[in-house]
Amino acid sequence: MNIYVGNLSRDVSEDDLKDVFEAFGQLKSVNIVKDKYSGEPRGFGFVEMPSKDEAQSAINGLNGKDLKGQSLKVNEARPRPDNRRGVGRRF
Repeated sequence: MNIYVGNLSRDVSEDDLKDVFEAFGQLKSVNIVKDKYSGEPRGFGFVEMPSKDEAQSAINGLNGKDLKGQSLKVNEARPRPDNRRGVGRRF
């Protein structure tokens, strides 16, 4: 299950996320999204957990919790829409 983690402080690293999520179970991947031009974190990321039950426990346990001064927003990630070609372009 893929989990969206929002409202991340700029000080939070992927290792920090790994540490807090590992308390709930096994992790498949951890990724903080960065701006492609500046390389700065964009304030959100994704954590993938193989077990749906463990992922749901992590969502329930971490949503609203403080991490480095920010209240986390944690929920199930929505799939990306397929129409990522840009606004107004039709083919």
